[in-house]
Amino acid sequence: MFHTQSDVVFIKGLKIEAVIGVFDWERAITQPLLIDIALETDVSRAAVSDDVSDALSYKEVCDDVSEWCKAIKAQLLEHLAGQIADKLLEKYASHKVTLSIAKPTAITQADAVGVQITRYAPASANEPATKDANDSQTDDA
Repeated sequence: MFHTQSDVVFIKGLKIEAVIGVFDWERAITQPLLIDIALETDVSRAAVSDDVSDALSYKEVCDDVSEWCKAIKAQLLEHLAGQIADKLLEKYASHKVTLSIAKPTAITQADAVGVQITRYAPASANEPATKDANDSQTDDA
C-alpha cells in the first residue's frame, strides 16, 4: 500500500462533501472528495503501551481534515492538498505526509481524477514544510 522505512498511520477513502472547483456552478454546490492520508510517525510507544493516549488519533485527523476541506473552499485540488498537508505536519507528530485527493464525479468517463502530494516536516522552524522533488532523493539514502 504505502512504501516506507518507518511506521505509518493511514486513512483510506475518507469521504467529504466540500466546495471545490473553478466554475461558478461548482462554487455554489458541494462535491464529494475521497481522501487518502499516510502519516509517517513513530508508533513504537503505542505498540508497547496499548494506550490510545500514546497513539496518533486517526479519528482526530479525519475530523480535522473534514473541517479544513469545508473551510478552505479551494478552487484547485492542488491548493487544497498543499494546505491540508501543511496543516497535518504542523499539528501532528509526523515527519512525512502523503496525501491524495480525488474528485469521483468530475469526469464522467473516469472513476475519479485527483492529485497526490508528499510533504516533509521542516528540519527547523525556519524552513517551509514543502520540499522540492530534487531534494526527496536524499531521503532514501
